[in-house]
Amino acid sequence: MKAASQSAVFGRRKEPHTVIIASGNEIRHFTVRPWAAAAAGSALAAVAIGYLLATSYLVLRDDLIGAATARQARMQHAYEDRISALRAQVDRITSRQLLDQQLMETKVSELLERQSQLSQRNGRLGPILDKAAASETAEPVPAGKTDERAEISATPGQPLAYAAADAAAVRPFSFWSTRSAEPDDESRADRADKLFVAINKSLRSIEDDQAQRIDALADNAYQTAGAITDALEGAGLPVAADFGKSGVGGPLVTLDNPMAFDSKVKELDEALDTLDRLKKEARKLPLANPAAGRSISSTFGVRTDPLIGTPALHSGMDFRAPYGSPARATAAGTVTKAGWNGGYGRMVEIDHGGGFTTRYAHLSKILVAPDQKVVVGDEVGEVGSSGRSTGPHLHYEVRRDGEAVDPLRFIKTGKKLGQYL
Repeated sequence: MKAASQSAVFGRRKEPHTVIIASGNEIRHFTVRPWAAAAAGSALAAVAIGYLLATSYLVLRDDLIGAATARQARMQHAYEDRISALRAQVDRITSRQLLDQQLMETKVSELLERQSQLSQRNGRLGPILDKAAASETAEPVPAGKTDERAEISATPGQPLAYAAADAAAVRPFSFWSTRSAEPDDESRADRADKLFVAINKSLRSIEDDQAQRIDALADNAYQTAGAITDALEGAGLPVAADFGKSGVGGPLVTLDNPMAFDSKVKELDEALDTLDRLKKEARKLPLANPAAGRSISSTFGVRTDPLIGTPALHSGMDFRAPYGSPARATAAGTVTKAGWNGGYGRMVEIDHGGGFTTRYAHLSKILVAPDQKVVVGDEVGEVGSSGRSTGPHLHYEVRRDGEAVDPLRFIKTGKKLGQYL
């Protein structure tokens, strides 16, 4: 009654499951509790799920392995590509370094070669410039310009030092640096290029100045030789050779030609030699004034003789001068006569070579002796009135091959050539 009322209140009670196993005469039974059934069901479900998962893995394993392999291959290719890119970049940097090194080595070699050429030019220009200075053909160096003798007489490294000073704003650099990016706007190689440009510009300026200087000296030498030649020819005096009166011409030789500088130096050397020869020949002529500053009282030619009053040839010219005034040699030479000579009175005769002789007559005193060497300006005697004379004066003659010629021609020519000789 009580069990019936409980069933009515709480519903039907579930009985535990019983498993009966009969084997022959033996009968066994097991009671399966609900929790055991749940556990067994859960285990079966887990096994089934595991089986399904294992089956799925076995079925999809190839695809998963393939995807993983593909992913690894992609990663490997990406790394290989990155490595290749880095290696290519390293190769480019290395190649650029080698290229920069070769370029800079080439530039340095060119600069050293040009510097060596300038030093060699110095050795050649030094004597020629000294010769030009000795010939007094060198013009003053313009303000702001340096004489080439000062520039190229420096030590072998000095031209590069000049250029480096001009490029002092450029910071030091390594010859073998790369063009890799730096914090500055320009790379070291760019600064090196600027420095090379500055050095090249400085060397080019020195070379151009040398060439211009050589041209100016050669032109000056030719002009001086021409002026001396014109003056001598205009006075009817001998000229040793043809000093550039003929036509000129020739092939154009550019300044960049290696032979240009040698040609210019050779031309300048020839011009200076020509000028020196011409000056030596001109200095042999009696072109000076034997009584500078004294007035002429009688010229060369036919005149009325002051003693007898008849026309007679005056073989020289007379200079009005007081007793004791110096009579000076008008060119270098050798004294051939020094003593009394008839109407000349006390007379000195000098042989200047080339058939030219000069005579200094009516002297009051003779200061030289025969065979004595004299130079232009030497005092050979003192003015007097010895011999056939009406008063103190200097009688001066110029003779060519023994024949008297007008001395005034020589004196005027010497006055014109005084600035050149």
